[in-house]
Amino acid sequence: MSYFGGLISTIFERRYQKALSEEVDSRTTSDLCEDLLSSHGEVSGGTLARNLLDRYAAMNKDEKSAFFEFVTHQLEIDPDGVISALEAYKDKPSKSTYRAFALACEPRRQELARRLNQVPGATGRLVQMRKDLLGMMREQPDLEPLDVDFKHLFASWFNRGFLVLRPIDWASPANILEKSSLMKRYMKLTVGMIFGAG
Repeated sequence: MSYFGGLISTIFERRYQKALSEEVDSRTTSDLCEDLLSSHGEVSGGTLARNLLDRYAAMNKDEKSAFFEFVTHQLEIDPDGVISALEAYKDKPSKSTYRAFALACEPRRQELARRLNQVPGATGRLVQMRKDLLGMMREQPDLEPLDVDFKHLFASWFNRGFLVLRPIDWASPANILEKSSLMKRYMKLTVGMIFGAG
């Protein structure tokens, strides 16, 4: 794409994002979740995800609780659909019947989290979201399946393949040595929030 073509594309994209952002302000959070799950465009999906994360950040405790209740119970698997898909696979094992079974077993809330994670900085906000969830599960144990999904997704996102390990010793630059002790503390806290509590 030429420089001019890229410039025009960026202008239209920003105008579309602004119009979409203004439109979503009047819609319910559950409607936005459904829209994000059904969106196919990169721009619309990113704009919806950003708006949902911003809206969540502004929620009070009761609103967050209602959000978690919606995500846990309304974006759940369909047990009858899982059983039906399993029976179809048992009767005729094939690529298509296995795919149908795998899809039936995955709650829609996992896909919602994946789509929320497509915007810059989203992973940290989802970690914070899980922290909020852990604080509520003591009084609302029905939210526990959502935490299973968070742990499953985080385990697939944070694995050793993402790491580049290099030794830190006295020959390392001073700023690296200075940051390493802070980084250790930060990593302990982050790993605790991601994989801790159950």
